[in-house]
Amino acid sequence: MLGYLGSVLAVLLPILHAAGVLSAIHAVLHARTPQGAIAWSMSLVTFPYVSLPLYWVLGRDKFNGYVQALRAGNLSRYRHREVAEFLRLLEPFRDTGDDEDQTTFERLARMPFTTHNRVDLLIDAEKAFASIFEGMRAARNYVLVLFYIIDDDEAGRQFKARLIETARRGIRTYLLYDEVGCMKLPWGYIRELEEAGVEVHAFQTTRGRDNLLQYNFRNHRKIVVVDGRIGYTGGFNVGDDYFGRNPFYGSWRDTHVRVEGPAVQGLQLAFCEDWYWATGTLPELEWSPGAAPGGSHSAVYLSIQPTDDLAVGVLFFVHCINAANERLWIASPYFIPDPSVMDALHLAALRGVDVRIIIPARWDILMCWLAAYSYLPELEETGIRVYRYEAGHPHQKVVLIDDRYAWVGSANMDNRSMRLNFEGNLVVKGSRFARDVETMLIQDMENSRLVLEGDYQRRSLPFKIAVQLARLFTPIL
Repeated sequence: MLGYLGSVLAVLLPILHAAGVLSAIHAVLHARTPQGAIAWSMSLVTFPYVSLPLYWVLGRDKFNGYVQALRAGNLSRYRHREVAEFLRLLEPFRDTGDDEDQTTFERLARMPFTTHNRVDLLIDAEKAFASIFEGMRAARNYVLVLFYIIDDDEAGRQFKARLIETARRGIRTYLLYDEVGCMKLPWGYIRELEEAGVEVHAFQTTRGRDNLLQYNFRNHRKIVVVDGRIGYTGGFNVGDDYFGRNPFYGSWRDTHVRVEGPAVQGLQLAFCEDWYWATGTLPELEWSPGAAPGGSHSAVYLSIQPTDDLAVGVLFFVHCINAANERLWIASPYFIPDPSVMDALHLAALRGVDVRIIIPARWDILMCWLAAYSYLPELEETGIRVYRYEAGHPHQKVVLIDDRYAWVGSANMDNRSMRLNFEGNLVVKGSRFARDVETMLIQDMENSRLVLEGDYQRRSLPFKIAVQLARLFTPIL
């Protein structure tokens, strides 16, 4: 037996080491940072038995196949025909301001700011889903739905009932869900929707021969579009947790927005691109933008995805920070910033910008919570104030820039959202919406504890070791 095992190992070990060397070359050529290239190549050469599967599952930062599918398939022609036309139709609504920050946001979004939108904050699950269900009931032609997580619980079953009700009224109803985020969703849930006429598909990052190991990517967007006129996006997923029914989390603090007007076209386009990857088909949709009654907000939907040639997520966060002159208030459940984002935060504080960051007091993902601790001493050095939200679990993704811009969306301030996930944020220009966000964040800070200087240093040695170990995994958290 031992002789047989020795013979197998004699053949297998050279193969593993050869594969490790080849993978190390791949890492040197494709890793997104020099530090990542060094770390992966050394581990692949010296210890391929463990590092090989880790690298091919976690080490990739470009989503193979998605871009090629969009360029090669019908979506390319669809873009040229329908989308080019709708961009022309957006011209009467284009915000013609010459603000340099606006121009940068538009170039990152590949979409103009448009006026005549109405944007409303939805700051708890009851209000958010009541508004979403109201929008579904008002639908006349179609409803597009995309969520990262859908749970088969009370909230999930209520959501399913609304989708079924919508489809049975003859409304074309499309549901897209992430295959990883919804891995616990039973097949019976999907079957009920399909039997009622809902078109349901999973967003599978592992689809295709070259993508079998792409489990590290997620479609983290939350999008609902009704008839191309009304849209919803933000931080809520579908499940009882988001209604505060989980005793571990307690009250759930999140933020969604309802948007009506031409900016909805951006949400619709993001859904279409994701739907095309999942199905190879494109639904017939309304691309003629319309003004919202009484709409006075200027807004743009900005997509972030691992298919971009540039690191749009990183550039977006850096630009938000650099655009601040007076204040920069951030709420994120996961604070694991890219080094360039961290540098931009320090520079903003040194310029005299009032930088405040709201993060959870309790953990939901322990590794992320621990890793965030490692940044506290660095933030203290430039006087950045950190608040630990204590009135439940904060899951909102919100940024306020002076009195000029604010955004609500799905992107966390972590490497996963900046580089690995499909995300989307609604950026709103103007003091009116900024004041609404200011009021909301002030209330959140009143429900928070200001982290005092030296908080991390007073922690025990085992805790500090755990924190630093967690930080080693920040590229994939």
